[in-house]
Amino acid sequence: MNYLDLVNNVLRRLRETEVTSVQSNAYSKLIGDLVNDAKNLVESSWDWSMQRKLITTVLINPVEGNRFTLVGSGEAPKIQSMFVGWFREGSVPALSKTATSLLTYIDQVSMQEYIRLEQPLQGNPTPTGTPIYYSLYGIDSNRDTIITLYPSPDPTGLLLTSLFKAQADLVNDTDKLEIPVMPVLHLAVAFASRERGETGGTSTQEYFTMANKYLSDAIALDAANAPEKTIFYTP
Repeated sequence: MNYLDLVNNVLRRLRETEVTSVQSNAYSKLIGDLVNDAKNLVESSWDWSMQRKLITTVLINPVEGNRFTLVGSGEAPKIQSMFVGWFREGSVPALSKTATSLLTYIDQVSMQEYIRLEQPLQGNPTPTGTPIYYSLYGIDSNRDTIITLYPSPDPTGLLLTSLFKAQADLVNDTDKLEIPVMPVLHLAVAFASRERGETGGTSTQEYFTMANKYLSDAIALDAANAPEKTIFYTP
């Protein structure tokens, strides 16, 4: 369902006239904002399988030292796994199946301690080798995430990152929603009902209850495709 469809679905439930564009009038713009509020809340409630991304980073041009940008990751990705592998000789960039390394997350302070303790007294200030750790460093000017690798990759490799990335706010009428529609739709109706004080029928609390039910059902259906995500192991 696209952005305009979502807004019109909310407007109909509020007994308002449909619009031909989200930007048609002040009230449709408000409903558009509430749709995005609902989308952001639903996105943060679960790691939706339809928002899983695989980002490939060629480890050639660091931002600085052993820091690299995960282009296309956004500013707040949920990283599921990260591993680095080396190029096959004489081929286009591709991973060698016999030379891969799964990276372990550490915090920034621990990363700086590793780098400081392993620096040689003279020479290269950034240790090189097969990366085994990564930490989050910040974001770049495009608001993509920067990571620090330790050691710095040598030789050049490919970094494959599996992550969950939230969709940017819907802006254009034709922008399509990535996550399940019903939780977003009914949560937006609940927000709109609370804002105006009534809907002429269903109470605001009932709408929030309906939205929560749709959300729990959507999570259950998505979790069924990845049951390991709901299994917890004791150390």
